[in-house]
Order: sequence, then structure tokens, then C-alpha cells
Amino acid sequence: MSPSKLSRPPLGRLALPAFLVRPGMPSSFKVVAGNSNRALAEAICGHLDVPLARAQVRRFADMEIFVEIQENVRGQDVFIIQSTSFPTNDHLMELLIITDALRRSSARRITAVIPYFGYARQDRRASGRTPISAKLVANLITHAGVDRVLTLDLHAGQIQGFFDIPTDNLFGAPLMARDIKDRLDWKNAMVVSPDVGGVVRARALAKRIDAQLAIVDKRRDRPGESEVMNIIGSVEGRSCILLDDIVDSGGTLVNAAEALLAQGAKEVYAYITHGVLSGGAVARIASSKLKELVITDSIMPTEAVKVARNIRVISIAGLMGEAIERTASESSVSSLFD
Repeated sequence: MSPSKLSRPPLGRLALPAFLVRPGMPSSFKVVAGNSNRALAEAICGHLDVPLARAQVRRFADMEIFVEIQENVRGQDVFIIQSTSFPTNDHLMELLIITDALRRSSARRITAVIPYFGYARQDRRASGRTPISAKLVANLITHAGVDRVLTLDLHAGQIQGFFDIPTDNLFGAPLMARDIKDRLDWKNAMVVSPDVGGVVRARALAKRIDAQLAIVDKRRDRPGESEVMNIIGSVEGRSCILLDDIVDSGGTLVNAAEALLAQGAKEVYAYITHGVLSGGAVARIASSKLKELVITDSIMPTEAVKVARNIRVISIAGLMGEAIERTASESSVSSLFD
């Protein structure tokens, strides 16, 4: 048989010899960060014990975004850490342009790690002639070239279905349950949903800490304003824990805390995943009857948040880092919450 007839390995990436491959062996991966929350990205890399990839994300004089990946990513599994928080449109464009830069640099797989997914509250048509912006943003991210999305406590679970690519929605409840058990009198606690829509989320936390559940029945007359109508459940003498995914203006939390205390609650805490805290929200919460508001660093805390007397930040770096490591090694992510 002539040498030309001999079988050759197919062109492309060479496979590792069998004796070098271990089950669950993580593939090579890199982590790139935008400007939305670099502190969180560095903390995640610290958990993973990998360096943050060298990349430049800056603005031209007219505020156009320029991205340059300053190291080789060819054939690599790359994770982009970028919350689409305020300024939402700027951070979203950064994510899209970083994705394009990685795609054109021949990255093997691109995962968008979006701790806070902006536009999530526009997940349905609330009235005629309005958009479903969450679906539009999902399309933009998909068509930019992202292969997978990793996010945290989506405002509505169905947003996962807006993406035509694999999407993992992590939960902050285990972190919050651990913090509650470490710091509060959780034996006397009652988990409270600030509205009917959050009952499933509140019930999941209540189950984790073996607490009872109450619900705040409210009517919202205008966006950003709410009027508490009734408390469903007996809260007298209880340490109440309000649970929600997003705190924006803070009006709902402040009103709910006042209503719970009026019904005989001993004290009121709030555990919220995403601290948007726009406008005068920090001042409103600082002057309220809330004992403490606990948020995560899915959105980079402002200086006002850092110095507020009753706002505390817990980190999601360990949770996100573990999910990234499992994704890179093709292990189960959902088993994190078993």
C-alpha cells in the first residue's frame, strides 16, 4: 500500500490520547469582562484561580465602543462576565461587541454570563402597541454569536424560552438561606412575598429555612408606585423576611415593611437579588423602618449603597464561579441547587 493510501487523522483539532483524558476534566477556558461590574469579574476569577483575560473595552471621543481582545482565544471556551445594568444600553452594546470580537478571533464557544439581565421586566405585552423587549434583547445576544447564557434570578422564568440557545438560570436562594441562618433568628422567621407574583420564589426560600409564608396583597396604580392593601397570613411577633428578585425605587419594600409592622411583626428584613436602586431609592430605604436590606453584587454597588446604614451586600462570586467551572467541564449546573 502506498504512503498516500495510509489512513490519516482528519484535519482539525487533534484529540488528546485516551490516557490523558479524565472524566469531568475541565476544558481550557478564559474569562473576559466588560465594564459593568469588573469587581465581580475579578472576584469570580479569584474563585476559579484563573487570570482575567487581557482585553480593552473603551470609548472613542464620540462614545462609540471599541473592543480589542489582547491575547489568543482561538479554540478556547470563553466566558464574558457582563451585567446589563445601568447604563443598560451601553453595557448591552459592550456585551454584543465583545461577543463579535471573540467570534472573529475564532473562540470555540462563547458563554455570556449575565448576573443581572436588563429589560427582564418587559417580558410581556402589558397593553396594546408595546414591545416585548426581553425577547428582542435575547435575539440580539443570540445573533451576535453567543452560544450559551448563564444568568441569575430572572424576573420571569419564561425568559429562558426567549433564547434559542441553552440558558441556565441560577438561583440566589441558597446564598440567602445560608445568610439568614447565620445572622437572623430564623426559628421565628416568616418569609413574605411582596406580591402575588413572587409567591413561588418566596415559598422556595421558606422551604429551605423551614419557615412559614405570608403574602402582601397590593394594588399598583402607576409604574413605580404601589399601595399595600392587605397581609395574607399572621405575622404578629415574627421576624419577617421580604423576598424579591429586583428592588428599583424601593417603594414596594418600604410600604410592605410598614404594613407588616402595623400587623404586629417584630422586625422586617428584605433579601433582594438585584439592587437596581434607581433615583432616591437608597435614601428612601435608609430612612425607612426596614431593619436591613440585603442585596447581591450582581449589580456593582454605588458609593451610596456602600455607606447606607441598613443596606448590606453579599457576593455571588462563588456561585457564579462554580457554575462557570461546571459549564466548562460539561458537568451538571442544576445539581448546584439539589
